[in-house]
Amino acid sequence: MATKLLLTFAICRLIVTVGLTLDPMELLRLGVEGQLSVDSSDVEMASLDFGLLTRAEPLAVLHPASAQDIARLVKEAYRSNYGFTVSARGHGHSTNGQAQTSNGVVIQMSGSRGSGVASAAKPPQPRFCARERYVDVWGGEFWIDVLRSTLEYGLAPKSWTDYLYLSVGGTLSNAGISGQTFNHGPQISNVHELDVVTGKGELLTCSEKQNSELFHAVLGGLGQFGIITRARISLEPAPQRVKWIRVLYSNFLAFTSDQEYLISLHAQPASQKFDYVEGFVIVEEGFINNWRSSFFSPQNPVKISSVGANEDVLYCLEITKNYHESADDTIDQEVEFLLKKLNFIPTTVVTTDLLYVDFLDRVHKSELKLRSKSLWEVPHPWLNLFVPKSKIADFDKGVFNDIFGNKTKTSGPILIYPMNKNKWDHRSSVVTPDEDVFYLVAFLRSALDNGEETQSLDYLTNQNRQILKFCDDAGINAKQYLPHYTTQEEWMDHFGNEWDRFYQKKMEFDPRHILASGQQIFAPTFHSSSSMASGDDH
Repeated sequence: MATKLLLTFAICRLIVTVGLTLDPMELLRLGVEGQLSVDSSDVEMASLDFGLLTRAEPLAVLHPASAQDIARLVKEAYRSNYGFTVSARGHGHSTNGQAQTSNGVVIQMSGSRGSGVASAAKPPQPRFCARERYVDVWGGEFWIDVLRSTLEYGLAPKSWTDYLYLSVGGTLSNAGISGQTFNHGPQISNVHELDVVTGKGELLTCSEKQNSELFHAVLGGLGQFGIITRARISLEPAPQRVKWIRVLYSNFLAFTSDQEYLISLHAQPASQKFDYVEGFVIVEEGFINNWRSSFFSPQNPVKISSVGANEDVLYCLEITKNYHESADDTIDQEVEFLLKKLNFIPTTVVTTDLLYVDFLDRVHKSELKLRSKSLWEVPHPWLNLFVPKSKIADFDKGVFNDIFGNKTKTSGPILIYPMNKNKWDHRSSVVTPDEDVFYLVAFLRSALDNGEETQSLDYLTNQNRQILKFCDDAGINAKQYLPHYTTQEEWMDHFGNEWDRFYQKKMEFDPRHILASGQQIFAPTFHSSSSMASGDDH
């Protein structure tokens, strides 16, 4: 009875705020097993995200117990005369309100098992097929939990993100990239099958062979075509340990040439390539030993002035070699063989050896340090760009050596590493530069209220605008990853020749623009549309 009263209150709030012409009992008869909450703590959490740059208070938050709960809610939004928006939220790690909505319901995909939901029903646990090396997981599952559960079978997913406390559905709706992408492709290239709730409230299974248009549209689709409720993830035998190596460069051409050489080895046997290739830019003295670079020993810090470089900017190559303890006798030889082909500053090699799970979960340890200093829950004006290989030297000169100069005090990592386009499926919705190799350049900075002008939110936001303007003026042809635009014209420019296909898929799978309105790609169409609702009731 208490659950019914709470649900009735939530529905009445929807009716008052949005103007729905629905009988509350109609929604009660949907029979969701989870909980539709208007609790202030739930609403507040769903109002914010990691970026802390926007706020949008939803009307209610659904803690689903199953994919059917989600389908019932979305179908009701689709069939109603006036409707309401629905946004899926995982860990809330978006930075520009992509998973928020102010005129609808946020579905809290992650954390439902431990959220105190009144119903005993919970989202399904991971289900394994060790013989075919895959795992079926709930769309709200965190990747760290996928890792822990698969390791029990001696298996692990092939492709990762740097931070594992992200939901499966969230990263698959973008791409999911890290240092393994050059070899295995992004996470969206390592999925066999999905269950998806479309914007019509249909719960469909899709794959290469079944509902393939929906399958490819949803992968990297920014939540525009459906909510991922289940993903079948490809697995491989999990290594036990990792050799983690960092080396420094003062010459950008040498740095990028070595990165490009290393990713060109993707087709070689495992013994003849690294398993992970990333890098980052060092534009000020303190950064090399800060939280992202905690790999360097505090007892033996590395100083820019000590590496014999006369440049204001240094570049750090970050590489790893996975191995099993049975190969302990040969792993150092394999690493040495590969390092001999590179042109880094010889005195800067730093290596550590750690468990595979500890390497993958490395950023979480940094998170805990930042939380202890109240430096985690601060604004994050992040900017992620895909830059074509042919323009990366121009980007270095115009951004790292000009816009940044020697006056920027960094408040977060600036990542830079290349990927092979042939590891990406062109049928997905992700937009990448039209070159065989392109770079991720990620400005993952925090805005701090510490009196340092170059670390303030206004300064960093303005600097992001400068970077984007430089790219436009210089013809860099960069594409935003985790894109953020506020007008449809900007989105059309982002998708370019793919816009028509993207728009057609939206009309097919979410014609009323109910889903992921926080992306600001399509405005909801909440006019009376009884024919639309009745025509797709099946």
